[in-house]
Amino acid sequence: RLHKTANVLDCLPKSAQPAAKAAIADIYNAEDKDQANKAIRTFERQYGAKFPKAVKKIVDDADVLLAFFDYPAEHWIHLRTTNPIESTFSTVRLRTKVTRGAGSRAAALAMTFKLIESAQQRWRSVNAPHLVALVRAGARFERGVLIERDEVTAA
Repeated sequence: RLHKTANVLDCLPKSAQPAAKAAIADIYNAEDKDQANKAIRTFERQYGAKFPKAVKKIVDDADVLLAFFDYPAEHWIHLRTTNPIESTFSTVRLRTKVTRGAGSRAAALAMTFKLIESAQQRWRSVNAPHLVALVRAGARFERGVLIERDEVTAA
């Protein structure tokens, strides 16, 4: 989210960036996917004529940007606010720059393992962990609510 916002704002002049940043926040913080799509259309109307390159970055990636709405509503806070890969390895990156290499491959793997193992104690636990198994099994969620089964129309 932060990287996409920065990429879009780079296509805008400094004077337009604060309002555009608020409009992008409206997209991410929408109540559901329909509201987010409305916010995207509003962004497109406001900035499309003057800054088509910025609008293209939002419109072309709308499905990817709003993919978190296809997961349980309890997980949205995690998906909106964190970059799990980057936050996982930030601790490792900080230590490896200081040590300037760990020597051998085995020493580097051991150091990385221990750093991640100690860092996981500070990680925030997932809301509604019982839903993780359903997500992994491919269960469908619509507007953050589990869809029990697809309704099949009788022929």
